Amino acid sequence: MAREFTSVGVVGLGTMGAGIVEVFARNGVDVVAVEISDGALERGRATLTGSTDRAVAKGKLAAADRDALLARVDWQVGLDALHAVDLVIEAVPEHLDLKQRIFAELDRVCKPEAILATNTSSLSVTEISVATTRPNQVIGIHFFNPAPVMKLVEIVRTVVTSPEVVADVEGLCERLGKVDVTISDRAGFIANALLFGYLNHAVSMFESRYATREDIDAAMKLGCGLPMGPLALMDLIGLDTAYEILDTMYRRGGRDRRHAPVPLIKQMVTAGLLGRKSGRGFYTYERPGSPVVVPDEQTPVDTEPALADGHAESGTGSARSELANPAAVTKIGVVGSGTMATGIIEVFAKARYEVVSVTRGAEKSAKVFEAVKTSLNKGVVRGKLSETDRDAALSRITWSATLEHLADVDLVVEAVVEELSVKKALFASLDEICKPGVVLATTTSSLPVIDVAMATQRPADVVGLHFFNPAPIMPLVEVVRTIRTSAETTATAKAVCAALGKTGVVCGDRSGFVVNALLFPYLNDAVRMLEASYSTADDIDHAMKLGCGYPMGPFELLDVVGLDVALAIQRELYLELREPGFAPAPLLEHLVTAGYLGRKTGRGFRDHTRR
Repeated sequence: MAREFTSVGVVGLGTMGAGIVEVFARNGVDVVAVEISDGALERGRATLTGSTDRAVAKGKLAAADRDALLARVDWQVGLDALHAVDLVIEAVPEHLDLKQRIFAELDRVCKPEAILATNTSSLSVTEISVATTRPNQVIGIHFFNPAPVMKLVEIVRTVVTSPEVVADVEGLCERLGKVDVTISDRAGFIANALLFGYLNHAVSMFESRYATREDIDAAMKLGCGLPMGPLALMDLIGLDTAYEILDTMYRRGGRDRRHAPVPLIKQMVTAGLLGRKSGRGFYTYERPGSPVVVPDEQTPVDTEPALADGHAESGTGSARSELANPAAVTKIGVVGSGTMATGIIEVFAKARYEVVSVTRGAEKSAKVFEAVKTSLNKGVVRGKLSETDRDAALSRITWSATLEHLADVDLVVEAVVEELSVKKALFASLDEICKPGVVLATTTSSLPVIDVAMATQRPADVVGLHFFNPAPIMPLVEVVRTIRTSAETTATAKAVCAALGKTGVVCGDRSGFVVNALLFPYLNDAVRMLEASYSTADDIDHAMKLGCGYPMGPFELLDVVGLDVALAIQRELYLELREPGFAPAPLLEHLVTAGYLGRKTGRGFRDHTRR
């Protein structure tokens, strides 16, 4: 039987500490809330009152329940008030010496059987525990922000934590309605170990001006379905907090360069640009603590004009494309017969463009026609498209098996197999066939666009247009400019994306572009974590879904994407960037060699044949 906790103490009443107080008080547990001064205590009380008042206003908490919740909290200055509680959770800033001093004092104050817990997100629970005479009763209980909302709790046991203490805390988390994952004491635990490498990489992209802050954030939200972009998330976490976590993970986690804080983070912290709490970080906010972003000197300006054919343009371009006018585009050529080509044809046809579909023969053209027609019919059945609009879209498509029919188009989108030799040969042919000024676009997701561009005599007209699958649904397109792409070509590509109702994010010609370059190293890190037997695939997936709000866990996503695809992309990233941490995880390579490729073969990280 797990022990019954009738009273708990919470030390430190910042955003996280006040949230933890609310979690316990909501679930009928008496809480002693402790701060270092009367002023800090009042700020904590105001945080809790504001949170519960908002819950009442939204109808998520009855006024009577709010009053009962607040009545369960005993507000006190000083640790001596914790002498009778069953459990103490410390939630002070991430400084090891501070936590050790607090735990030494808690060891003196608290009753012998009390469990002492730290909410640290990155520091060593073991190092904190040795400041006490009861390290076997010290454990990590890592809540996620906002604690009342987020379901995940990481329970961190040290090598000396008593199994009974672990079981008691697991039972408590269940009582609180939380989902717990129990893990050993390692830098970053699960969620932060996977999250902060990704965040740091995103900051390095911004620091090097590879893409704008808006485009990086839009890419990850729209391309991966994440609840927030990485730079907006850094602002929410606090750049000072992020710096401390990254620095700790770098020092404790084998000095992996990917966890060494990007210099820009330290510079911003020194300048007081801490994110939302200071009113300015990567973005500028209405006031300190506000989530409302306001324009600043980096905000994109609406300067790109509409296309000549009347299609609208959103004007969220980079500074480079703002200086050029987009060319008029009314007729599109699409080369290819796979799933991506089929989706792109549908997207352009529905957006009222004339489309010339070119495949390698009449049989393939017939298959693409049937696929497009089937997809449009589904739209009609679901009420998203009228029969008239479906028929009009089909009427705009010309079916061909010869590239010569692209002689009068304004834009060609290539969506053939991901082999550089095939793409270069195709672009060489397009160079001879297409009229001057035509934008030639490749949908490659991993190959260098410049290699394709240099197969032509017009590299200034070549750009990457990386659609995401399924193209009719996914709202993101990565617009990839090479060092030879003209400003007008970039502006035209952006304008066409907007006319399709897509968000076009502009980035340089680097392996993985934005989305894959940020996504796949994170997936690779998850495989390494599993490979090291640190946690299970299920717990890692739970941690990222419940702790970070991701729509899928890394192993769910890998099985959907295909382990062979993931391995190929990771190899490309490693070969280009030569970052040791990007080397494909051996477990990923072994599974691919064994033919365990994910859902498409029935087995990947999980067995899908039994479901």
